[in-house]
Amino acid sequence: MIGLISATAAGAAARDRLAAAWPDRTRVYEGPVGDAVRAAFAECEQLVCFLATGAVVRLVAPLLDDKRTDPGVVCVDEGGRFAVPLVGGHGGGANELAREVGELLGAEPVVTTATDAVGLPGLDTLGLPCEGAVAAVSRALLDGEPVVLEAEVPWPLPALPTAAHGSYTVRLTDRAVRAGEREVLLRPPSLVVGVGASKGAPAEEVLGLVEQALREAGLSARSVAELATVDAKAGEPGIVAAAGRLGVPLVTYPAAELAAVDVPNPSAAPLAAVGTPSVAEAAALLRGGELLVPKRKSAMATCAVVRRPGRGRLAVVGLGPGARDLLTPRAKAELRRASVLVGLDQYVDQIRDLLRPGTRILESGLGAEEERARTAVAEARGGRAVALIGSGDAGVYAMASPALAEASDDIDVVGVPGVTAALAAGAILGAPLGHDHVSISLSDLHTPWEVIERRVRAAAEADLVVTFYNPRSRGRDWQLPKALAILAERREPATPVGVVRNASRPDESSRVTTLAGLDPATVDMMTVVTVGNTATREIAGRMVTPRGYRWQEEAQ
Repeated sequence: MIGLISATAAGAAARDRLAAAWPDRTRVYEGPVGDAVRAAFAECEQLVCFLATGAVVRLVAPLLDDKRTDPGVVCVDEGGRFAVPLVGGHGGGANELAREVGELLGAEPVVTTATDAVGLPGLDTLGLPCEGAVAAVSRALLDGEPVVLEAEVPWPLPALPTAAHGSYTVRLTDRAVRAGEREVLLRPPSLVVGVGASKGAPAEEVLGLVEQALREAGLSARSVAELATVDAKAGEPGIVAAAGRLGVPLVTYPAAELAAVDVPNPSAAPLAAVGTPSVAEAAALLRGGELLVPKRKSAMATCAVVRRPGRGRLAVVGLGPGARDLLTPRAKAELRRASVLVGLDQYVDQIRDLLRPGTRILESGLGAEEERARTAVAEARGGRAVALIGSGDAGVYAMASPALAEASDDIDVVGVPGVTAALAAGAILGAPLGHDHVSISLSDLHTPWEVIERRVRAAAEADLVVTFYNPRSRGRDWQLPKALAILAERREPATPVGVVRNASRPDESSRVTTLAGLDPATVDMMTVVTVGNTATREIAGRMVTPRGYRWQEEAQ
């Protein structure tokens, strides 16, 4: 919960905007400001104070205890110009909260934590438990000292500027080791513990068996992701309590699914009791992984431990038509989350400044689309966080389709939409896509011209507005005239046609002409051509396709 505190009418107005936008996340604290801050500090995970930073410093100073547990505090000035993370930038989530508040209120987030200021992810903000010399290693990263990343378990971390050799180390491990003097241990949730228990098994026995198995195998309890068992034991008090004490979810599976898992130590007892020859081993192994601890037994419980490597993550990101302000916040977040970026060289240049230090860039030229798709999927299969970029929307004549044709269900895939060229051009031209429309690429590099021509004829017959992508290049100069001629069989010579080159970029140009007046020689690969349907009109220099035709009928 986020506590909201204000002292003036201006502050209350901004406070109420947040409360209205986040009704389930916020609670307004009324009354004297000092009492409100103290109450919110005790009851909420985060605070937004519409007060001067000096006033908030004095109010929260006596309340501070430990940066790992104190709530994050953000100050917003009376004018709503700045959102300042004051306390708990990392641990309390105040940095991210300031960005959210700033986006909602139009305020500038003022983030002063050292790693954020230079674009580095804080080691304590990676979503993994961390131990050891966090401050010292973070300082080494900031100072450009060589820091080695030792990943004993593949995991999709964001980019870190690491080196092959150095005196500081970030170690990604699920083993029960102690951090060295210049070392940070990151604990990935890579361990799955399968458990079984007789009815009434005490929680102490179940938990003791699990902890003993981990300890003797040299594994860290902080890397346990979940306890897994059969559906019939979903409500077994000892198992439920053991999961609660470990702070992990309890996951259950039907007996039939567990019975289909090949295990080294099946038994007749669970088969008779719950319908599967294995509970602990099968539940741990069901989603794959390496069996580190075969079935162990106590008087009333069993357990087994499996290491399940982190799934790689492939984000297919649409960069929009080129303008930075048309790059979505979600796209920016994915670019900063990735440790590997794959893309066309000219698109990489557009967003290079947004990447975190240490991001590995794999760029190539035109014509290597399928190679880039294979590379991105292979990097994700290696357990890395990968961003594969394309212009416009990555799913429209771009990289999503070849990438997803390569990808299987062994990686996580995230699609990030972008503003397409058709939409960007349409906004410049007016409202040409106000009714049914279709996009057709005139490039026959991947599609036979016979297929393209059939689609153009179908669009002409259906009276659809048509946006032509890839309309003309040096080596393909006849396809656009042919396509226009096909449309002209069904449309008047005065049909409006919009031509937009480099939509949203500094050298953008656009014009509205007609089907008869368009000179194909003025069109190139950087151009989008939009041909109206029989209802499209030019009004005040803009292309307009009405949503319905009733207004036209009434005007006649």
